[in-house]
Amino acid sequence: MTQLTRRGSAVVLTVLLAAGVVTVAAAQRPQPLPFEDRTGFEAIFDGSTLKGWDGDPKFWRAEGGAIVGETTAERKLTENTFIIWRGGEPADFELKVEYRINATNSGIQIRSVHLPAGRGTISGNWVLKGYQCDIDAANRYTGQIYEERGRGFLAMRGQFSYVPDGGGPRVAGALQRTDDELLKIIKVNDWNQAHVIARGNLIAKILNGHVTSVLVDDDTKARALKGLLGFQIHTGEPMKVEFRNIYLKRY
Repeated sequence: MTQLTRRGSAVVLTVLLAAGVVTVAAAQRPQPLPFEDRTGFEAIFDGSTLKGWDGDPKFWRAEGGAIVGETTAERKLTENTFIIWRGGEPADFELKVEYRINATNSGIQIRSVHLPAGRGTISGNWVLKGYQCDIDAANRYTGQIYEERGRGFLAMRGQFSYVPDGGGPRVAGALQRTDDELLKIIKVNDWNQAHVIARGNLIAKILNGHVTSVLVDDDTKARALKGLLGFQIHTGEPMKVEFRNIYLKRY
């Protein structure tokens, strides 16, 4: 074997070994978890009725395989109203749901409490207070973590936020994508996939496979570690919001 041949063989062997290392390394990396993977999840909406859900029938109905919330020029809201899942108060969980909205504002309510009519200025029977994974038709707020009737904005789209005990939210850092980049992955007046993870004092919101906001809440007096799930219709111009394929995994 000539020296050139020996060198060539060595190069080929080196490349093959390197390829093997790359292949093993790639195999060992975390793999994507498809939104459609519902291992360990339970359906909390049967697709045809509002069994297990509690909301104002003037605004909420089951239609076309979805929970539909709708207001009209004749049926307006004077305060935000919610449909509440009555199957428990999940603490650590994952929630997967698809939504579509055509106007105004909505949200996925988690770890929330039911505020009774007559408390303060509350007049309706379906009002929630607590963490909200925000949704709006203009996508100004979609992807953020908000606290309804509480501390307000906690983690804006593109932010990893931290709330110290007794303090206000602080931005610990930016996520992989910017606010504007994340805006582009949100579909307008079409179905979007929302995945919410709540474990201990951490809440993460994922839209269409992209992490849009993360919150670590160490405020022991203000935070909630369990509570009700629900969906919101917001006051304002006539709107329609739909939620389908609603699945919950509890830990």
